[in-house]
Parts: sequence; structure tokens; C-alpha cells
Amino acid sequence: MDTKEKTFIEDLKWRYATKKFDASRKISAENLNILKEAVRLSASSYGLQPYNVLIIEDAELKEKLRPAAWDQSQVTDASHVFIFANNTDFGAEEIDAYINNVVNTRNLKAEDLKGYADFMKSKITPLPQETRSNWTARQAYIALGNLLSAAASLKIDACPMEGFEPAQFNEILGLNEKNLNAVAMVTVGYRSEEDDTQHYAKVRKSQDELFITL
Repeated sequence: MDTKEKTFIEDLKWRYATKKFDASRKISAENLNILKEAVRLSASSYGLQPYNVLIIEDAELKEKLRPAAWDQSQVTDASHVFIFANNTDFGAEEIDAYINNVVNTRNLKAEDLKGYADFMKSKITPLPQETRSNWTARQAYIALGNLLSAAASLKIDACPMEGFEPAQFNEILGLNEKNLNAVAMVTVGYRSEEDDTQHYAKVRKSQDELFITL
């Protein structure tokens, strides 16, 4: 294992779901931008990125969200809260916007991509809304995973959380009118010395248990 591989694995061993943050420590603007880029550059199906990510740093808004997050202290003590919100009605309009982005980014002609656009529409738009919403939620989780790895590489602590009431988050953040749904969140910052969880041995399946090689 070379140095880069060893460092990456050590970073993953170092990270854990932080239960108590040091509220006095904040993430620098530079590191926050790196985390944002890690999320932005995440893989997604067709490259469509059918979600948005809200970054909550306002203390008053965190206080409003905390009761809807089962009163968990990470929400208010963490430096920032990343909320992954999937598009619940992803369709032709969003695909056209993506194609327009490709055209502008790669200096192409829209007509050259019509076949690809029609292909995506044929696979996505006929699906029931619930199916499309489930698909976009899964895509958001890919980006969430990238955030966790990037944070670990910067020695920034993080806690992925599903322990909240999505309907209440949606109302507080005005997501419903945007066809968005809060599906998961990650609180990021720096662990408190009082968080005993950091000293627990990491428990995972062995490679023999986890992987099936055929």
C-alpha cells in the first residue's frame, strides 16, 4: 500500500459519527469551499445531480431546526449543517437544463445532444413520481458519501443523520414549493473532547463477511 492509499484508509479509520461538537470551533472559508467542491464533483446518474444541498450556518435557523431533529445537539453545536434535498418531481425540464449546461460547458450544439436528451427522458419521465423521488434520493446519498470522505481528509468531523422529521424541515426551509425534500443531513465541525464516542473501536464487517467475489 503506497503512502496515498495508506493516508486515505487512515482518514476513513479516523472519522466517526460525531455525537458532540465543539461549538466554539468553526470551519474556515477555505475548507468549507473544499467540502462544497467535493459534493459538487460527486458522481451521479447521467451526471444530472437531481438534488440541492442547503448549507446552514445561521445560528437562529439551526435553533429552529433542532426540535425537528429530535433535539440532537449536533444541529446547533456543529459549525455547519449540510442538508441534502432530493428533487421529488425530476423530469424533462431538469433534463433540458442539464443539456443546456453541457452545451455551454463543452461548446457543443444542442441538436447534437437531442438523441441523448430524448433517451434520458424516455427512461426517466415515464416513471411514477414516487419512483423518481426514490431515485433522486439515492443520488443525493452518493454526494453525501463524498462529503464524509472529503471531511475526513481535512480532519473535519462529521455526523451523517437521518434522525429528523423531513416534513418539518421542508416547511421550515421552504422546500415544498421547490419540489425538494430533505432526505438526509450531515453536521460538520470539530469534535468535543467530551465526546466519548471518539474513543470507541470502529466496528465493521470483515472483508470476508462483506465481499462476495464471483
